[in-house]
Amino acid sequence: MRTLVTGGAGFIGSHIVDALLAAGHDVAVVDDLSRGRREQVSEGASLHVVDVRSPALHDVLREARPEMVFHQAAQIDVRRSIAEPLLDTGINVLGTVNLLQACTAAGVRRVVFASSGGALYGDTEQIPTPEDHPAQPASLYGAAKLGGEVYGGVFAQLYGLEFVSLRYANVYGPRQDPHGEAGVVAIFVKKLLSGAAPVINGEGTQTRDYVYVGDVVRANLHAGAADAARLGAFNIGTGRETDVNRLCDMLRAACGSSVQPVHAPAKPGEQRRSCLDASRAAELLRWAPEVSLEEGLGRTVAYFRQGAAA
Repeated sequence: MRTLVTGGAGFIGSHIVDALLAAGHDVAVVDDLSRGRREQVSEGASLHVVDVRSPALHDVLREARPEMVFHQAAQIDVRRSIAEPLLDTGINVLGTVNLLQACTAAGVRRVVFASSGGALYGDTEQIPTPEDHPAQPASLYGAAKLGGEVYGGVFAQLYGLEFVSLRYANVYGPRQDPHGEAGVVAIFVKKLLSGAAPVINGEGTQTRDYVYVGDVVRANLHAGAADAARLGAFNIGTGRETDVNRLCDMLRAACGSSVQPVHAPAKPGEQRRSCLDASRAAELLRWAPEVSLEEGLGRTVAYFRQGAAA
């Protein structure tokens, strides 16, 4: 099958590309390389250096003629979305609409959209949080992801484009970017392996649902193969909360580090709890996470340790 992955040079996208190639599919990659890395794109895939907001995206879709598109390209920094709302909206909303238009014109059958569970739901009273919980995003990033889902649903109604939304929990694993604000696991690992102290904002009691990138890749492939009658929005998480203090302790053990974390002031408006109920994905996509947090953190540390030694 002909497939296309936007953001395919990035953290999650590059893993999806590898899995699609391993399954025997033809793969085209769209990435502007603002965060993605060319060396993460397998030689078996064709790379098109194009911004998802660009009219040139339509030319790429017409040339590649994919049957299925995995839309991973995004502005992923919650704090940057608040500081630069027009940038975030431009990439995460207008870029998504531009892609949906290009897909419709090129005859794409299905789009699998990378949404966000935690950012879309905001702080909730129901933990783990199911898909039917009201969306109450506390950031512009979350609002933009919700907007992408709405636009996808309208394109499905108007043009028959099959649209699946995967609401990710906090994804971590090899190739995660340790720079910037997003990706606490990679940031902490990089600090610990270099002998520096990880910085915990606030008391460290805020919780997240950490899901391994390999499990997220499997969810994308399951969503791509699902019967058309079983589409919609799906939480992709573990249903387990881990607070930042506990995460840091686990990473210190995995790194063999005795460095103690330091605490900084809490970030204004930071979400207190996030944990996803993925039972709908288990029922309809036949997907469930397989990698425990301990095992996944160990794999992630090994990846970064190997990179430090290279």
